[in-house]
Amino acid sequence: MEKKKNILLYCLLAAALAGILSSVILGAFNAKAIHSLQDAAGISNEGTREDDVPIMNNEYRIVSTTQISDAYKAGSTAGLSKRDKETLEMASAVLDEIITEDMSDYEKEKAVYDWMTTELTHDRGVLQVIPNTQEDCDNPYGVLKYHNAVCVGYATTFRLFMQMMDIECKVVHNNDLYHSWDLVKLDDNWYHVDVYSDQGSATYAHFNMNDDLASFGQDWDREFFPAATSLEYNYSYQNRQSVEDIYQVPKLIRASLDNEQAVTCLGFEVIDEAHAQIVENMLQRIDSIVSNGEYGEFGSLWMMWNWIHVGGGEYVLNIRVEGFQQEEERTELTEEEEAKAEKAVSDAFDGMGGDEDYDDGNFEGYTEVMTEDAAAEIGG
Repeated sequence: MEKKKNILLYCLLAAALAGILSSVILGAFNAKAIHSLQDAAGISNEGTREDDVPIMNNEYRIVSTTQISDAYKAGSTAGLSKRDKETLEMASAVLDEIITEDMSDYEKEKAVYDWMTTELTHDRGVLQVIPNTQEDCDNPYGVLKYHNAVCVGYATTFRLFMQMMDIECKVVHNNDLYHSWDLVKLDDNWYHVDVYSDQGSATYAHFNMNDDLASFGQDWDREFFPAATSLEYNYSYQNRQSVEDIYQVPKLIRASLDNEQAVTCLGFEVIDEAHAQIVENMLQRIDSIVSNGEYGEFGSLWMMWNWIHVGGGEYVLNIRVEGFQQEEERTELTEEEEAKAEKAVSDAFDGMGGDEDYDDGNFEGYTEVMTEDAAAEIGG
């Protein structure tokens, strides 16, 4: 259990690592140069490939699922294994639920992202059941059946959905082989999508990023994987706020924090280096406040940002904040249920159901039954 917990944390912390690495900003316009769009075929680095790639010291593996998507498009399951047939059945049911014929490719992609980030949450509650899915947490079968997977599972599942809908998609892995995500092609442009990093929140923080945004804490083989240069279908860019007065920036960021907004995109139609440095100074001051736990009830937050050149004198400032604690849903007992439960215990234990009996030590023998190992197991 402890080993499994530690392994799962690696992928979960992949996005958080970006905040630490990018908190030191060398200059407003020192972002990496945008790569020109290129065809990956024929220019791959030796040894780099998309499938059959070991991740996390061979704990997981990126595997192809084209046999499943091909069967879906052909309308025949001939030749599929029992496991692949079950995967196809689960994936088809999802697409039947969320996809309509009148959707554009972008709308289909967003529908899949929305479904995966909201529906594929970890099991919660006293009936929490996490089966031994170690062998299945890196593939669509485990993701769709158990809703309990690592980043590799989310990446291959997203790719399966895209391929079933004839949307070109690739699974990307970083150079250190500890994290993976997707590249999806929309209108001849590629975009990075990291569903796992947004899992459970649907913040769009890692949805349809270009290379600059995706490079927060990640490096990958850019000669093998196609370059992502567009912001057209980036959700944050589509919903950016125009800034006419740079001194509005702190209030805009404060409003985003108050709304627990993970991503804020600010657009500057024209900005020069001098004014960008003023904004940079304000960002560093705000970062000091939120990272030291001086803001709100959330403790320390991770704040990161980068400048993206759109063209001419136009830039957008992408600000990402992580660390907001999501309140877990709890089912509260009604007064009647609580009274009946107390009476049932009191009747069975001769009136020892009150809190004062616990304080007096009448249940001391029962507390000793719980071993440290058992307590750790319940804790997860």
